[in-house]
Amino acid sequence: MSVATALAGCQVRPLHDGAAGRAESLAAIGYSQADSRVGQEVRNQLVFLTGGGGGEPANPQYTVNMKVDSKTMGVLLEQSSDVPKAGRVIVSADYTLTRTSDGTVLRTGRRQIVAPVDYPEQEFAKLRAIRDAEDRGAHQLAELIRADIATIIGR
Repeated sequence: MSVATALAGCQVRPLHDGAAGRAESLAAIGYSQADSRVGQEVRNQLVFLTGGGGGEPANPQYTVNMKVDSKTMGVLLEQSSDVPKAGRVIVSADYTLTRTSDGTVLRTGRRQIVAPVDYPEQEFAKLRAIRDAEDRGAHQLAELIRADIATIIGR
């Protein structure tokens, strides 16, 4: 009975709650230009997640400045040749959410995603596996940043 009473006072809302105007606020965000392929992946995914596929607004109410980095590391070495057979791609971003009207910084944050990757023997397949892991990491990172932004804008 006490659990039901405790849960009765709980008010949980989804991050995409349109009733509170959050969807319109998220669609009013402009993003800084990317300086790398992985940064462009993160940017494109954020534009899609917040704008619903409609692109960026001409006059954004908020701006997000991002610096995205990606690095690849081998973690599992083959005993006989000392060559990595598996690794990880680390995609990280430093970002700042600013209200455009008055220049107020609403949030500064850093997020990071680790995407595992298996290294095939063929060099082209290895490069493609790394690129796929970077894309996977970029999409997951964009979702984390979007959740952060939605939380701040929804307050």
